[in-house]
Amino acid sequence: MTRYRQTLLVLLLTIISGVTVAQNNTNSPYTRYGYGQLADQGSGNSKAMGGIAYGLRDRSHTNFANPAAYTAVDSLTFMFDGGISLQNTNFSDGIVKRNAKNSSFDYITMLFRLSKRGAMSIGMLPYSNVGYSMESYNENEEFSGSSYSTKYSGEGGLHQLYVGAGFKILENLSVGANISYLWGDISHSRNISFPLDGTKYGSIKQESMSVQSYKLDFGAQYTQQFGKKHSATLGVVFSPGHNLSNESTVTNMMGNPSNGYTTNSKDTTLTLGTPITLGAGVTYTYNNRLTVGMDVMFQKWGDVTFMNDPDAFCNRTKISVGAEYIPNEMGRSYFSHIKYRLGAYYSKPYYKVRGMSAANEYGLTAGFALPLPRNRSVISLSAQYVGMQGAESGFVNENTLRVCIGVTFNERWFWKRKVE
Repeated sequence: MTRYRQTLLVLLLTIISGVTVAQNNTNSPYTRYGYGQLADQGSGNSKAMGGIAYGLRDRSHTNFANPAAYTAVDSLTFMFDGGISLQNTNFSDGIVKRNAKNSSFDYITMLFRLSKRGAMSIGMLPYSNVGYSMESYNENEEFSGSSYSTKYSGEGGLHQLYVGAGFKILENLSVGANISYLWGDISHSRNISFPLDGTKYGSIKQESMSVQSYKLDFGAQYTQQFGKKHSATLGVVFSPGHNLSNESTVTNMMGNPSNGYTTNSKDTTLTLGTPITLGAGVTYTYNNRLTVGMDVMFQKWGDVTFMNDPDAFCNRTKISVGAEYIPNEMGRSYFSHIKYRLGAYYSKPYYKVRGMSAANEYGLTAGFALPLPRNRSVISLSAQYVGMQGAESGFVNENTLRVCIGVTFNERWFWKRKVE
């Protein structure tokens, strides 16, 4: 018991240190728009099952996507869950190709019982990631034979720290809620440089925002048993949209590195927002061995104002399907206890490029859960292939292979030994 708690502490400190210093978890040029790339709101089992979560009730993982699922935890259990991802992405706009490798922090959570009918979870996870660097060269019409370059770059992201609880109000009906502290810094820069009399002159525009706000999520799950071996769970979630508290700065600089820059900086507060989110999912379970499910999620980004622009985004939808199979939970062989997972999803991003929805996103996922010998902890491994297809020719296409690693410490901290 002691060595596992020590390992848990080391893992906790390592991941928290990583999220503190790591900012660029992506190189996608699409993160130039909006809040960047939205993070998956799912733990290790969800990632391997196409992202389904709303109808999942798994006592082996923390399902923070639907807080009503917290009541599935065993009454004697303290659960600690953490995950990271490694990815390789190929970018192409039909002319230029590029490759980038990244690693990212996915989530870190704790889950435990409050009472016979209540459970509580605390955790931290990313909300969005920004990280890109692009450069273009153009002919300078004013000065014949010369050219100028424009470089775009950005970094940062938003994070959320949540506290949530779930309660069984009926034997087969649970409800729950998460309240999150949402914070982070995002910066964008445009650097135009051109030669004049053998000296490089240019202009730099930097836009930065610092967000400190909140986020609310509400969920419910209803489970119906059909005989001894069949059951189905319907899950729903709702997140209200609202404007975010922020501080923003716009800085313009003109000049050159030799003689210095003339700087004009302006502090302001911009109108930024998060969308109304509606989600629903259903799962079917046979004999506690086979689980299949489907999720549908809709976010009303079209009503959100971003940086004082009421037409910056379009509505986002996502459809996910997934399955999990365990050969024999009571079997003697180790391989009979491994959980095998598959999934797929399709999504339309929320940001616009040239006034239109930028791309179509689709993914295929697979993975398995490896139980650790002589205890209830689990290592979850999954692979994801994610494709981003640009809506028009000239838009960037992305192909990503991502490996996700999750560790779940599941210990009976509240079990009292009986001594005779």
